[in-house]
Amino acid sequence: MTLPIDPTQIDPEDYGEHRAVLEMDHEDAIEHTREVFTEVGFGVPAEFSPSELLNEKVDADRDPYYVLGACNPAIADRVLDVTDEMGALFPCNVVIWEEAPGRQVVYHVSIMKIARLLGIAPDDENWQEIVDETGALVTEAYENL
Repeated sequence: MTLPIDPTQIDPEDYGEHRAVLEMDHEDAIEHTREVFTEVGFGVPAEFSPSELLNEKVDADRDPYYVLGACNPAIADRVLDVTDEMGALFPCNVVIWEEAPGRQVVYHVSIMKIARLLGIAPDDENWQEIVDETGALVTEAYENL
């Protein structure tokens, strides 16, 4: 199968990639990340540990890996006014994985920017306002990590 685009030609800024490294225990990194994202205006309505699930179900022997499903309800409401399909990308996930003991990676990509790239959301001024608003919140969170 050939992809219709060359992923190596897409700038991480185009899909809103953020990455931070925290020098702390995995559980502490999860709690710290949850607190920081909550302080800037996100709730965390969903969270789970794929590593725990896979280790239990298929004896995967995975290192700690955790997903925080972050959401700002007011923005989510505006998003669904623009495009019903965005629900397939909700919530905005923030992933924390243990790169090494005492070293955690916190990773996020913008579902708002990805939706625009995929044509799920319009490339217009109204959508850009949503992209800018969510981007500012995520940037603030990463600055506070």
